[in-house]
Amino acid sequence: MMDHSTRLLMIIYLIMLILILISIAFFTLLERKILSYIQLRKGPNKIFLFGLLQPLADGVKLFFKENKQSNNMNMILYNIFPCFLFFLMLMLWTMFIFLKYDLFIHSMIFMILLSSLSVYGILGSSWASNSKYSMLGAYRSVAQIISYEVGLIFMLMVAFIFIKNFNLSMMLEKNNLSHLLIFGAIHFFIIWFVILLAELNRAPFDFAESESELVSGFNIEYGSMKFALLFLSEYGNMIFMAYLTMIIFYKSNTLFMLIIMTLMIWVRGTYPRFRYDNLMYLNWKHFLPQILMLFILIYSFYHIIY
Repeated sequence: MMDHSTRLLMIIYLIMLILILISIAFFTLLERKILSYIQLRKGPNKIFLFGLLQPLADGVKLFFKENKQSNNMNMILYNIFPCFLFFLMLMLWTMFIFLKYDLFIHSMIFMILLSSLSVYGILGSSWASNSKYSMLGAYRSVAQIISYEVGLIFMLMVAFIFIKNFNLSMMLEKNNLSHLLIFGAIHFFIIWFVILLAELNRAPFDFAESESELVSGFNIEYGSMKFALLFLSEYGNMIFMAYLTMIIFYKSNTLFMLIIMTLMIWVRGTYPRFRYDNLMYLNWKHFLPQILMLFILIYSFYHIIY
């Protein structure tokens, strides 16, 4: 039998998941509107007031579309891995409960673990599709995420130095990254933001899809509900990373989180896709040395002062 507090947490989590799915729907509408203004055209504006119900219509259409499948696919894994990626996204949002009620002292390590597991979801869904385009997208994605994961972890360790803890709720309480102004917080933020785009496979680093090269890449064989699960997992992760950025850089300010989400969309509509070799060069030759230098400087400064 569950006690009252456990039942209450489960109810809060279920309500939060419903709100997350609604926010994903309207985030896609925001993206289409911003991209339409960037490209000097009209976005969705027909369904209900200013197109507000367009995401609902798109979702209903997507879930009822036919999903044709090849006989060469591994059908079990083909069906499992989109659910796996969606499950990882939902598990990431348990961090919200951890932060709100301070339930888990190693919440940051848990978050890094879950974000790292997404590589297996992309690789598995591509392999199960038995498509050359899917596998090319998976190879690119695995190399890209693993490479940029190193920089992401080192940047999170900078935060650990200040709060002396792996608990994100301590970050909300102390907001110690204001000390980074000494070493250039804007530079730190730009590197962090670019690494997030690469981790999320967003433009201009969307090599896992690369419509012009790989015909949608790793998800080319997916349609209907399975594609919707992949789509929801991608945009759910984007919102979560914007939330994490808000916690690290600006304590708890929803407007800052909305600005981060808008920046992700603006970059997609503004910058062309990089060459893949330039993507790797950017990380290993530029970002990682700067991050390591920043880590050493802040670690030394912190121990001298404290």
